[in-house]
Amino acid sequence: MDFIAGCLGGAAGVLVGHPFDTVKVFGLYKGIGSPMMGLTFINAIVFGVQGNTMRWLGEDTPRNQFLAGAAAGAIQTVVCCPMELAKTRMQMQGTGVKTGYKKMYKNSFDCLLRIYKQEGLRGVNRGMVTTLVRETPAFGVYFLSYDLLTRSLGCEPDARFLIPKLLFAGGMAGVISWVCNYPVDVIKSRLQADGVGGVNQYSSIADCIRQSVRKEGYMVFTRGLTSTLLRAFPVNAATFATVTLFLMYAQPENRGPKDCEPAPTQTEEQTRPTNL
Repeated sequence: MDFIAGCLGGAAGVLVGHPFDTVKVFGLYKGIGSPMMGLTFINAIVFGVQGNTMRWLGEDTPRNQFLAGAAAGAIQTVVCCPMELAKTRMQMQGTGVKTGYKKMYKNSFDCLLRIYKQEGLRGVNRGMVTTLVRETPAFGVYFLSYDLLTRSLGCEPDARFLIPKLLFAGGMAGVISWVCNYPVDVIKSRLQADGVGGVNQYSSIADCIRQSVRKEGYMVFTRGLTSTLLRAFPVNAATFATVTLFLMYAQPENRGPKDCEPAPTQTEEQTRPTNL
């Protein structure tokens, strides 16, 4: 059930957020094939792993929410990294070219196939380490923030204004997560964009950081943050609200970790809308 909810949440997030994600690149829906195919599957992994990890941990606490989220973020990196590489390369096609340009990649799959033929598995997994460094704490903070916000807002199933509360909690969870991890994303994006046109500018993660700071100063780590946060709120509001409502109403008898615990008190029941 967590996997299905994740798919639905991922699809909702892509439809809401992809134009924001590409606002700095050119076409609003340019490269949407990769995230539409990949993020629904990625969110299925994320919410499935997080929900099952919470059940395995047995106790619904903020600490366990962070650990379960971090585990989900680490595991989905295997899929996330190639998908983001394809999206980045698709979005950068023709950048700076005015006329007479022929597209190098037909679609996301063709993009990854060409990269594999030219660079092997190492090329397809370009940026994997930085993606792992970004995603592991990011999803820990993501689920922890959502847990704390839904507790404080009182997002029980019969609460007044439940949907606005869930939207706010999900949106803020996305914003907080991105603020904490955005500098790593800057480096990851630069490494994945490196090599377009056959020229490699960076020899390593450290070299990318060193060159970026030398040329643009430390403010380079906030470049694009505004558009990212503008995207993060509606995307994660839609994602979390969709997942939570689906789990809440499609399977009300299953509240995740509570099944592994001693009978919870009424107060504990009321403070949790669902366990993802």
